[in-house]
Amino acid sequence: MTARLQSHQYGKAETRVVRIVRDTPRHEIRDLNVSSALRGDFEPAYLTGDQSAVLPTDTQKNMVFAYAKQHGVESPERFGMLLAEHFVNDIEPVRGARVDVQEFAWVRAVVDGAEHDHTWVRSGQEVRTASVTVDHGTTTVIAGLKDLTVLKSTGSEFRGFLKDEFTTLQETTDRILATSLIAQWRYAGTDLDFDATYATVRAIMLSAFANLHSLALQQTLWHMGTQVIDQVPEVVEVRFAAPNKHHFLSDLSPFGLENPGEVFWAADRPYGLIETAIVREGAAPADAAWTRSVGAP
Repeated sequence: MTARLQSHQYGKAETRVVRIVRDTPRHEIRDLNVSSALRGDFEPAYLTGDQSAVLPTDTQKNMVFAYAKQHGVESPERFGMLLAEHFVNDIEPVRGARVDVQEFAWVRAVVDGAEHDHTWVRSGQEVRTASVTVDHGTTTVIAGLKDLTVLKSTGSEFRGFLKDEFTTLQETTDRILATSLIAQWRYAGTDLDFDATYATVRAIMLSAFANLHSLALQQTLWHMGTQVIDQVPEVVEVRFAAPNKHHFLSDLSPFGLENPGEVFWAADRPYGLIETAIVREGAAPADAAWTRSVGAP
């Protein structure tokens, strides 16, 4: 036998739950997509098909709906903590659990100049994310966002780069900088207002993106991450994945027109992909909390 079972986990992916609070005439809504992954003594299920220790993924799905009813949704982070801690503390074979939560934002519709009590409009493409891992008695919370598309029309340059015989890109001191940002940040603990801290971190990132004169997207990400770590003591690690959404100046000279940085064409593919992790000095690593399923959304 030359093969061995090196690692495993299993769970329920993308349970979509919408929780409405109806206890007053003014309703509230939280719209979540929840994925769970359990780690523990499940080797017999893989090696011999023995399911006696396996909590069905359908049961994990049901827990999402039951907990949304019983506990409500204070924040995606807190909801993920409730589920992950239940799996580890109450299900005997489970030694570790990871719960990933995506939240889709809704804003109240404005009717006759006022916010409506029970009508909303889906807010853009941005998705709030949270990942909660319970492992070896420790709960680790990673908050984040994805699909936040930002663009600045000046205040960015790209020059002095390495060139070889295949280089055709021209240097520029004034370009559009745009990206569809994926950002995640790890908290030192769990005793905090997750909604308020999320809003603070997001605002810091946008301010840094807007105000820094960027020499490269790499520098911008570093500046955004360090600003978060400097200003939010609860955050110990920030990770980014940022596709560089290139905008190239359109050549209008065949039509006898000048184009002083006004008309561009946006390239869909290929794109540069910039990734980085920024860690507070002295912070303990949390490798298990960053380990995701290869099939996770």
